[in-house]
Amino acid sequence: MDRRLDPPAHRAGLHSRRIRTSGRIAFLCCALLFLAGAGLGSLALGSMPISLASLSAMMFGQAPASETLLVETLRAPRTALGILVGMSLGGAGALMQAITRSPLADPGLLGVNAGAATFVVAGICFFGITCIEWQMILAFAGAATATLAVYGIGTALARPSGSPVPLLLAGIAVTAALGGLSTIMLLNDPSTFDAIRQWSAGSLSTNGFSVPTAAALPIVAGLLLALLAGSELNALSLGDESATGLGINITRLRAVIFLAIALLCGTATAVVGPIGFVGLMAPHVARMVCGPDERWILLLSILVAPSVLLLSDIAGRLLLRPAELQVGIVCAFVGAPVLIALARRRLA
Repeated sequence: MDRRLDPPAHRAGLHSRRIRTSGRIAFLCCALLFLAGAGLGSLALGSMPISLASLSAMMFGQAPASETLLVETLRAPRTALGILVGMSLGGAGALMQAITRSPLADPGLLGVNAGAATFVVAGICFFGITCIEWQMILAFAGAATATLAVYGIGTALARPSGSPVPLLLAGIAVTAALGGLSTIMLLNDPSTFDAIRQWSAGSLSTNGFSVPTAAALPIVAGLLLALLAGSELNALSLGDESATGLGINITRLRAVIFLAIALLCGTATAVVGPIGFVGLMAPHVARMVCGPDERWILLLSILVAPSVLLLSDIAGRLLLRPAELQVGIVCAFVGAPVLIALARRRLA
């Protein structure tokens, strides 16, 4: 009997797809609510706590002037920057895991953040570049260079077996080499080291909306490119031959993905410094709740990563209050055990 003519089986398949889609939409709504809660916590919590009543009163200009000034000049720009950077790192991490077919891929592990940071440090050391727009251009160039280098080396080494391990090893090697180069430049220029000490640890601290405003355009452009490529990520995950057989232009798709990764990681690194593990954790959370569909993984990663980054920033503010622990350090403490657990599960 022809299965295509079996109405009960067809209806059951449609019902199952509707249930999966409904579940994913529910998770998407939960991610949005969680992000809203993390953003509200970022505005309220810190060395000087602000009540929800005061935050509500600010909307009508009735809150104390000191609290209003704190939120408007420091916490609101910091929260906006955290959301933008988190979205960029989550999107870049999902793209890297999809294109490499490796669950251990992350902008921090594969040398992308290190490439962006090295170019920014070089620009400051040799040319005295302090303009955030020029630093973003340098970071984009560094991220693109590192992405192409790691992918080229890792693909060449993995060609006989197709294993993702050589790609990870290439990323670790490139990260170490670029990190050493950055250290050499900083040690030879102590003034630059003092100027970017906080940035090099990964920090969301900002004064006013000038930095989030400058970062918004390239990050939004990178996210649009990522979403544009998202519809073809499932075909790419099947392998180059299968994707080509489905009519996918592999060269064009990879070019779009590499451009999106360079824009997202380069901009994020330029404005807050190198932050690792966020792009590793968010796609895994998304994969656990929505399954292997790369389109949903990308979309949920873009929403989950800002919450992870904002919660890490809140923890950094509260742990050493009234001092602060940079968000990059908190993410490293949280992300390192996650990486070890993922590696152990993959090798088991």
